[in-house]
Amino acid sequence: MPTAPLNYEPMVFAPRTGEAAPLSAIQEEILALKKERNAVILAHNYQIEAIQRVADYVGDSLGLAYRAEEADCDAIVFCGVHFMAETAKIINPQTPVYLPDLEAGCSLSDSCPAEKLAAYKEAHPDTYVVAYINCSAAVKALSDVICTSGNATKIVERIPADREILFVPDQNLGQWVSKEIGRTMQLWPGSCYAHVLFTQQAIERLKLKFPDAKVVAHPECIETVRDNADVVCSTEKMVHYCRDDAANQFIVITETGMIHRLQSEIPDKTFIAGPTDTCACNECRYMKMNTIEKLRDCLRDQGPAIEMPENVRQKAYAPIKRMLEWSK
Repeated sequence: MPTAPLNYEPMVFAPRTGEAAPLSAIQEEILALKKERNAVILAHNYQIEAIQRVADYVGDSLGLAYRAEEADCDAIVFCGVHFMAETAKIINPQTPVYLPDLEAGCSLSDSCPAEKLAAYKEAHPDTYVVAYINCSAAVKALSDVICTSGNATKIVERIPADREILFVPDQNLGQWVSKEIGRTMQLWPGSCYAHVLFTQQAIERLKLKFPDAKVVAHPECIETVRDNADVVCSTEKMVHYCRDDAANQFIVITETGMIHRLQSEIPDKTFIAGPTDTCACNECRYMKMNTIEKLRDCLRDQGPAIEMPENVRQKAYAPIKRMLEWSK
């Protein structure tokens, strides 16, 4: 059966030329406040471009965790979602950590409530729990080691072969890791609501229009999407792949904010937003809860702040520290 035509106009980001647009008044205000507060702004790759431009560091979860650990400042402002800001607080407890919008949650994190994981561990006490960093501090505190999409295979390969592994909460990332290294794992039935909206059919329709484009997909995508991509990797590794590959066009199968980072570092190539069956792009509603106005207000008002019980923080720190050490 022939592939149906696109029912929307693809979102294409052409090569950039010339100087970047000057910063807006509110961005200049943020930079002044950042200096006044001696703050560090950390931004995830999925944040809007206006936020990425004023951040001290833009990256994926692993890179942001290292920067949070190293931060020597009076405050960390984390432009991402709640579990990311929690991670920064866990590994840098002496520094206040602010999140522009405390309601910026994560469907993947929500799919694994700590009480359900605790019940599973009680029923299976010998299971080794590998937790994707996209989970709450309470879930991290119940885990043996944390991983990110960038280091998941390396982390799982460090676990003794005779240990049974439970991988939480992303079944798609866990499935990909299992296939990559040939390691059987129990998979928690969770997923990212945004990444599962990508379909192979939508990508095939886009490939008809851009036959020379390479497809780069995040491992949180479903298996059929991953199996038909040219490369499956973390957002950080997408930057390296797109920079080093000879292709000039890339279909980027992850949250659309990633393209701002790609354009910033690889301005001479073309990037096409990964489509769903109904839309030319795919934005995470939680990531987009952080706005440039909320970032300014957060620095000005020094809040809202991330807080958690110290006993939870200490228990969550051990598996994060293990991840950071194993990833070096």
